[in-house]
Amino acid sequence: MGAALATVPYALLSGTRAAAQPRAVDRPSAEWQPASTSNYTRSSRPTAYPVDYVVIHVTQETYADTLSIFRNPDKQVSAHYVVRSADGHVAQCVREADIAWHAGNWDYNTRSIGIEHEGWVDRPEYFTNAMYEQSARLTAAICTTYGIPKDREHIIAHHEVPGSDHTDPGPLWDWTRYIRLVNFA
Repeated sequence: MGAALATVPYALLSGTRAAAQPRAVDRPSAEWQPASTSNYTRSSRPTAYPVDYVVIHVTQETYADTLSIFRNPDKQVSAHYVVRSADGHVAQCVREADIAWHAGNWDYNTRSIGIEHEGWVDRPEYFTNAMYEQSARLTAAICTTYGIPKDREHIIAHHEVPGSDHTDPGPLWDWTRYIRLVNFA
């Protein structure tokens, strides 16, 4: 009897489901920190819409406050990813197949992945090596997945989105360094 029980999977004995739960994140290095479902649009990208851009943002908030804002259904805002300044840790808040509300332009929202970076546009101390490096790896992986060229025409600033009234990532963001890191990732 003992030998027979040894061959029965533990999941069957404990009453738990044996099937593995699907992974929530699109990138293995990211931590799942979901935005409120009130703050993005479910979709089936790239089938429903092509993904042509990566939009770079700066939060004007702390990492923790940004995640809290994305979880608040009254805020009506989200991004696919948030990168922490101190160590480059990446949180995913919206699946890449879904449309995050980050660019302030519906057409660009449907065709882009939004990456927020913890910090303020006028405080360069937030633009750490770890943040640049991890963000560049993330952007490079996204570009590879969707066939997006790794250049400034396709990796754009929030302020470059038509109709935007934002200034991020601001004049202190080192675009030359960032694009170089993306291309070497």
